[in-house]
Amino acid sequence: MGHLLLEGGAEFGGHMSEPDLRAIELAGGFDTPICIIPTAAAPDRNHKRAGNNGIRWFQSLGAKNVFAVDVIDSASANDPALAASIRTSGLIYLLGGFPRHLAETLANSLCWRAALDSFEAGAVIAGSSAGAMVLCEHYYDPYEKKLLRGLNLIPNSCVLPHHNNFGKAWAKQLEQLLPNAILIGLDEQTGMLNDADGTWQVHGAGSVTLYHAGKISVYARGETFSL
Repeated sequence: MGHLLLEGGAEFGGHMSEPDLRAIELAGGFDTPICIIPTAAAPDRNHKRAGNNGIRWFQSLGAKNVFAVDVIDSASANDPALAASIRTSGLIYLLGGFPRHLAETLANSLCWRAALDSFEAGAVIAGSSAGAMVLCEHYYDPYEKKLLRGLNLIPNSCVLPHHNNFGKAWAKQLEQLLPNAILIGLDEQTGMLNDADGTWQVHGAGSVTLYHAGKISVYARGETFSL
């Protein structure tokens, strides 16, 4: 099984080299194929620009084989050629944008099955903002103000991205809607990366805030925790 990297947003602003370099290392190094999935940016036709931003960022870190796959709707999510590109990648990165479009496009698709196959073989799956949200069992769609089911790589959890900006405002409502779940507040320019023993470590500029059973725990850069 591979690793998961969740990031809180503002991922390509130049301050996320620490978690992303660690993810590249875990994925196999600078020669490993890195696949950018810009699905969440497709509803406002921003996927090309967002994908290119991701390519430039990882290349700036030294990665030599970075590409975006245009999984933008259900048809492309079931394209065998795109799925094959994802399956051979060592790092699969889900960009931010519209979480519901991302989750519903990927769910039960050939491309998501390919990502899971790669993950089971040791790849890193990463997501920022909406990309991190949909990797959990639950996610909150701020556009429709609905709680929805995610792709469930992290059971009993729900991410609050941009936590130091607007995400923390969701906490009270989501604590009521998900009283038994762990809410994960992820600051911008901050990531959490899991290890083989099941612990997570905080990387980047901010903190990770956990809400669970009426308690709030805050973890800063370098600190570890379990879900």
